[in-house]
Amino acid sequence: MKTIDELLAEGVAGKRVFVRADLNVPLAGTTITDDGRIRAVLPTIAKLAEAGARVVVASHLGRPKGAPDPAFSLAPAAARLGELLGADVAFATDTVGESARAAVAGLADGQVAVIENLRFNPGETSKDDAERGAFADQLAELADVYVGDGFGAVHRKHASVFDLPARLPHYAGYLIATEVGVLKKLTTDVKRPYAVVLGGAKVSDKLGVIDHLLERADRILIGGGMAYTFLKAQGYEVGSSLLQEDQIPAVQEYLRRAEEKGVEFVLPVDVVVAPAFPDLKTKAPAHPTTVAADAMPEGQMGLDNGPETNKLYASKLADAATVFWNGPMGVFEHPDFADGTRAVAQALVDSPAFSVVGGGDSAAAVRILGFDENAFGHISTGGGASLEYLEGKTLPGLAALED
Repeated sequence: MKTIDELLAEGVAGKRVFVRADLNVPLAGTTITDDGRIRAVLPTIAKLAEAGARVVVASHLGRPKGAPDPAFSLAPAAARLGELLGADVAFATDTVGESARAAVAGLADGQVAVIENLRFNPGETSKDDAERGAFADQLAELADVYVGDGFGAVHRKHASVFDLPARLPHYAGYLIATEVGVLKKLTTDVKRPYAVVLGGAKVSDKLGVIDHLLERADRILIGGGMAYTFLKAQGYEVGSSLLQEDQIPAVQEYLRRAEEKGVEFVLPVDVVVAPAFPDLKTKAPAHPTTVAADAMPEGQMGLDNGPETNKLYASKLADAATVFWNGPMGVFEHPDFADGTRAVAQALVDSPAFSVVGGGDSAAAVRILGFDENAFGHISTGGGASLEYLEGKTLPGLAALED
């Protein structure tokens, strides 16, 4: 895999460099609520611009239906990128049409343009190779060189991620090089004890990574909505908590295998419950109570780890040498149910372990709860991509960058 440093050594002045970034930032209307992904790709874009490249930045945002939708426009991300660069950034209102061609043609050496949301074109996500390829052909006309730096999308077989690199000289940007280097530390020559913290809503989203980690991790700590399927699998009642009944046999098998292999599975011993899911807009009080994990009342919904669980999990992370965390421990967006997620983040800050926060909601939680990002070993920009890498899957966007 060639890197951006090799590209820069070859010289980029005057060349049109297509940077596939991940600017898929959360929006409240047109206001960006977390610009972490834009800041993550900034070193690549800035370095190319400083070297005189004509930089064409492309990304997806959200899940539009293959047609323009103002709610998913990249215009706010382009504006924020300009602020961070301290330079004007041109914005094209289409992907490969007249506006995109004009924006790219108007670039001088060292300038940057952002084209509109790639998913506004159905060819970007098409499962038809010919349709995807045709869109990639059009994108290739905008550039001389391809730099892949959208780690959050490398697990997708999309035109700009998988097909376009085959049409242009291709290189990995700084972000992808960093992400892959970090993930290798979680899969080869891992420093032990190796602890994994998994949360989030659904067990089904994590089955593959749990299966893979049973062969590698020393401890697996479970929280979030998925914990209630594990508790149910142990015979506990879980009230009205999120539950995937169809996954109980798989969970029971994982618990059996973990015991067989000597992998410690750690589940909540107490949970914070409420009668209903909280209002995340008003943040109105949700009237929570704390109960033992094996004594959840009927009609109550588990929404966070309890204080004894928080202490337990902190103790299980205190002596770890390596920690991977993916998924919040509760509904951290509401103050009544943020303590579990905050406790895990604080435990990683306090631990001497090499800690990796595996993107998605976990990365957002770290920022929203006010933690210093530099206190963690690495905060990934790609939750799904990180999980699939740890599952041992081949990621299309990484494979496409290999020579």
